Amino acid sequence: MKMKTSSLRQLAAAGCLVLMLPLAAQAQNIAIVNGKAVPKSRVDALMQQVARSGQQLPPGSEQRVRDETVLREIFAQEAERRGIPASAEYRAQLELARQSILIREMFEDFRKKNPATDTEAKAEYDKFKAQASGTEYRASHILVEKEDEAKALIAQIKGGAKFEELAKKSSKDPGSGERGGDLDFAKPDAYVPEFGKAMAALKKGEMTDAPVKSQFGWHIIRLDDTREAQFPSFDEVKDQVKQRLEQTKLQDFQERLRKSAKTDYKFTQ
Repeated sequence: MKMKTSSLRQLAAAGCLVLMLPLAAQAQNIAIVNGKAVPKSRVDALMQQVARSGQQLPPGSEQRVRDETVLREIFAQEAERRGIPASAEYRAQLELARQSILIREMFEDFRKKNPATDTEAKAEYDKFKAQASGTEYRASHILVEKEDEAKALIAQIKGGAKFEELAKKSSKDPGSGERGGDLDFAKPDAYVPEFGKAMAALKKGEMTDAPVKSQFGWHIIRLDDTREAQFPSFDEVKDQVKQRLEQTKLQDFQERLRKSAKTDYKFTQ
């Protein structure tokens, strides 16, 4: 009895499928090492690990990652052959690695599920902007160790000597000294209280008549300019603000877990 043409086709298709199954499985592997398959998923995992670290992989890097993946399998098999997994040191390190991966994945999951919204970022931005408002002062100073030295420099400046030249020559503040004493714009609270108070009391172009004492030494201060505090636009800093908020959320989450845990251990902080 002859088989129908449709039945023959079905058998042929089934036979092709059986032959193709090993090929499909092989396509998911990048190599066979001592009879053990090395799945492509390991390459993908390594690539993702590099991407998570923030590194940029140059073109053609996948082949090097494939090489690394196969080498890992070769080395791991040899380590198993030598009985390394049975050692106490290995088990201890394995437990630490397990915890590290588990914790990292939990924190990553928390970040994904608790992103900072634009509304939260804008509120945080407005708060910082309000704190940063006010007057900024551009001052120059000369810092010396002794009061008499400062008084002598003040006398020289009043006698016609250039403030900038004396700052370069005599100031023990190397950063501003190289710039003729220039400290750029800042608010008074950016400095030690004695300096900030004396600077804010000056008018534009004025210099302190007497040296100002601080923990760093004796200052001669000149006020060069003032302006309203500058602040970047929300769009310029939105990403940084969101990153800061998400980090704060994560820290709060960690603290809640620590406080809710039932333990007899006493943390130092």
